[in-house]
Amino acid sequence: MTARIYQPTKSVTQSGRASRHWVLEFHQDGKREIDGLMGWTGSADTRAQVSMKFSSRDDAVSYALRKGLDYELEEPQARRVRAKSYTDNFIRKI
Repeated sequence: MTARIYQPTKSVTQSGRASRHWVLEFHQDGKREIDGLMGWTGSADTRAQVSMKFSSRDDAVSYALRKGLDYELEEPQARRVRAKSYTDNFIRKI
């Protein structure tokens, strides 16, 4: 069973960057099946439903090592900040 450790992106309703957490999720091994009566999608793999939050990347990695889990670590992309100026709105570009 392989676990995925990543830092989720912030939701569109968040403006700040504070208190970002790291998530450990398991990859799904079994295939999903559609229930004929209700139409819900499900599987027998209960680990696919588990999502654990950690305050830091090191905590998530140490948990995976303690439990003997194989894991894939996905580093967050670097944030690109473009300089903006109010006067740029009125500069005529040819």
